[in-house]
Amino acid sequence: MNNQTNADVIIIGGGVSGFTTAYFLKQSGLKTLLFSGKISPLKKLSITGKGRCNLTNDCDVDTVLQNIFKNSAFMRSSLNAFPPESVMQWVKTELKIPLKTERGGRVFPCSDKASDIVEALQCSHNTQVVSEGVAKLLVSEISDSPQINGVKTSTGIEYYAPKILIATGGVSYPKTGSTGDGHSFAKQVGHSIVPLNPALVPFETSENCSDLAGLSLKNVRLTFGKFVEQGEMLFTHFGVSGPLVLTASCFSHTLPHELSIDLKPALDAETLDRRLLREFSENKNRQLKNILPALLPEKLIKVFGERSGLSEKRACEISREERRNLLELFKNFRLTVIKLRPMEEAVITNGGVNVKEVNPKTMQSKIVKGLYFAGEVLDIAAFTGGFNLQIAFSTAFAAARGIEMEFS
Repeated sequence: MNNQTNADVIIIGGGVSGFTTAYFLKQSGLKTLLFSGKISPLKKLSITGKGRCNLTNDCDVDTVLQNIFKNSAFMRSSLNAFPPESVMQWVKTELKIPLKTERGGRVFPCSDKASDIVEALQCSHNTQVVSEGVAKLLVSEISDSPQINGVKTSTGIEYYAPKILIATGGVSYPKTGSTGDGHSFAKQVGHSIVPLNPALVPFETSENCSDLAGLSLKNVRLTFGKFVEQGEMLFTHFGVSGPLVLTASCFSHTLPHELSIDLKPALDAETLDRRLLREFSENKNRQLKNILPALLPEKLIKVFGERSGLSEKRACEISREERRNLLELFKNFRLTVIKLRPMEEAVITNGGVNVKEVNPKTMQSKIVKGLYFAGEVLDIAAFTGGFNLQIAFSTAFAAARGIEMEFS
């Protein structure tokens, strides 16, 4: 016979949503168990924001909603209940971590250490953490209505609780424990799963970008279908990455699809042409490859020479038509995107538990009584800038309050 341990609430998932829910349940007097699996708790949080933890964005709820590109309407209730302002106040006053706001409203710990947030969350709850994986949800039928009953672990031990929260994350960064188990559990008890795809992920291009690998471009304008935005990007050995590219990856297109980079967005075509004419006039007898360093990063000079065919030509030999073609390269440097990089390299997962089957105010399942969801396991996704962690905090807060109401 299996050993049995009873609790009021079982949380499956040792990420930010799970620990945040545990924190907000700590004053309720409810006995809570958190199953973190074999991976170190909050491992994904420890690498967010390149290890600095961009935990939210200092903006209003409407701005957050505008930055959620998947199922933003579902988030309105939980964001109103626990908006960015409340998250920042909670972290500063309850977790005792000073914060700072950087470009674009991005909020970080003053220490620039994600580990500060990790340690604070791990030390600020009254939950028993179980380093064991869950294999199955236990459901009983009460009056023809499914009711959550508990979980069965990978070692066969059954733990019973009337409330269970699935906060297992998506399937990006699987080495941090996000392996898709939560989707399997949800599907097991009747929930539908919106297909999982990588989001906030680099692009592979048909062009060989190995000569440009490591080149970072600032203040360029990227166009990818309807997506047009100015900012930073990065060339890699397989194609392109960086903030602009990651955001562009959230806009679905049939691949292959053309990507265009305006290398001089601050200059219109006429102004840039006058600049070229001036450079050519001042360097009439110099080859183009020796003039371009005044206009381009070193790694782009060879590529420009190859694409224009003018590398060895002297400025005085370049025709008006050839200059126009060169101008086009500056304003419309084109690459062909052939595929997204794999899920393992994605920042977040696009897809998950269908939000139509979840109460947006309490995060409780509409299919199985007593079952709740929070965080990336749900089919909600946002752009970079702290918005995805804001989703995790707000849904966790809503789930905790929803669970407490059931016990009151």
